[in-house]
Amino acid sequence: MEWLRFCVIALFLTASLGMAVISVAGVFKFKFILNRMHAAAIIDSFALLLAMIGIAVAYGFSFATVKVLLIVLLVWVASPVSGHLIARLEVTTDKHLSEECEVRE
Repeated sequence: MEWLRFCVIALFLTASLGMAVISVAGVFKFKFILNRMHAAAIIDSFALLLAMIGIAVAYGFSFATVKVLLIVLLVWVASPVSGHLIARLEVTTDKHLSEECEVRE
């Protein structure tokens, strides 16, 4: 049973690390800021969730697990709001936005 638990933990943490590596590669690959923000959001949402699930399985159900899940919920609430505000600022201030994407007038 302990091997199964270890394998589940390793699977979640490895998947989280893989998502983080893909996200960082996307941040460095893309040139347009909105594409970079989208790539960076993968770490906030999916990679963090996988890592926290792995940590929760490692600790078992306890008060620490509840705190970990509350951290994930806090990031899931705060991250889209801040990302939206930054993207809105970019769209509002970028004079050459129509060169990168379709803009409705």
